[in-house]
Amino acid sequence: MSTTPGILFLCVANSARSQLAECLARARFGARVRVESAGSAPSRVNPCAIEVLREVGLDASAQRSKSVSDIDADGVDLVITLCAEEVCPVFLGRARRLHWPIPDPASTGPALSHDALLIRFRAARDTLAARLPALDALVDALCGDDVATSPRDDG
Repeated sequence: MSTTPGILFLCVANSARSQLAECLARARFGARVRVESAGSAPSRVNPCAIEVLREVGLDASAQRSKSVSDIDADGVDLVITLCAEEVCPVFLGRARRLHWPIPDPASTGPALSHDALLIRFRAARDTLAARLPALDALVDALCGDDVATSPRDDG
């Protein structure tokens, strides 16, 4: 295990939910935790994700979409999958696992306006922001040495 514990947020395209989670978690946990995101079919960071993060004072403009196959499993202590209606990518490794099913704000319906998309992205951002405080105790535990061999948690 690396000296700094790692959290990985996973979804399919690594363009919306996982990008939002990555930025929000970095802001919350700072240098205590290495935060990454990835997807099984990476594409690009959705401009709406960058826009709604900017609304809360966060800059995600340097983030990029990454493949789960490019992630070093040895550096990940906790995987949080964010898929709701689609199949989440598989991550091989000994990391603890959590599942937070959040609807994809980028899935487009017929003729969704930019304002309608922003409403969906804000809802995903706010849902993720509300869930992150629940990780505080787990992050504290990850920062200790005793968690590296803890059993998997599918909670």
